[in-house]
Amino acid sequence: MRSIFVLLLVLGLFKYAFAEEGFCSAPSESKSKPLYWKVDNPTLSPIHLQDLPGFTRSVYKSNHALVSPESHVYGPLPDWIDTSGAYLISPEMGSHFVMYLAKLKEKSKSGLPLPGVERFIFVLQGAVTLTNAAGVSQLLKVDSYAYFPPNFEHSIECDTPATIVVFERRYSPLPNHIPEPLVGSTDKQPLLETPGEIFELRKLIPTSLAYDFNIHIMDFQPGEFLNVKEVHYNQHGLLLLEGQGIYRLGDSW
Repeated sequence: MRSIFVLLLVLGLFKYAFAEEGFCSAPSESKSKPLYWKVDNPTLSPIHLQDLPGFTRSVYKSNHALVSPESHVYGPLPDWIDTSGAYLISPEMGSHFVMYLAKLKEKSKSGLPLPGVERFIFVLQGAVTLTNAAGVSQLLKVDSYAYFPPNFEHSIECDTPATIVVFERRYSPLPNHIPEPLVGSTDKQPLLETPGEIFELRKLIPTSLAYDFNIHIMDFQPGEFLNVKEVHYNQHGLLLLEGQGIYRLGDSW
């Protein structure tokens, strides 16, 4: 049954490239703003509806949900210190994993996942310091990420405010296959071939059997698109990092 879980859970982290003109064109933004500031700031509402009470593009269906920034609801994260979180995906919605945004303040500190639960983090704003049980620390800046196997003791802390996206799921083990903790940066990952496609693809987690899900970074230039019309049982958690685009979920665009 383990191989089924490998197929069922493929987490997608998508990055649409910014462009001045074209199919996925986006208006020019101030260079003084953080790289991924749109992740948590409403920007795509029609100008005449931005201040209309109750307006949202968010929708919840039986097989998918769109949670736009104006619908992010933050609250304290259990066992985290001075950190607020907004859950985007949870098992209560029918998924096999949890995806949430975590906003850390000065001197914030993470809690640990539940026993048997693995964790992946990606830095969206600011910088965080990872420390393992041996006291070894590493600094993660924007576009950096880390994977923690189940029951791996660690802490995530920061000296200044930071925002990360977190994926957690109960690990599905295979005999003789043990995942190792990972720390990396998107720009250090090679571009992979995408036969029949024209976008850029990077994988942040090894494709070996020890790891039971994937994290992808996908870059689309104006006019580029995903050619495959996916119909499957895989579950995706998608976070739009930059730009804008058109996405089909079920029968809705």
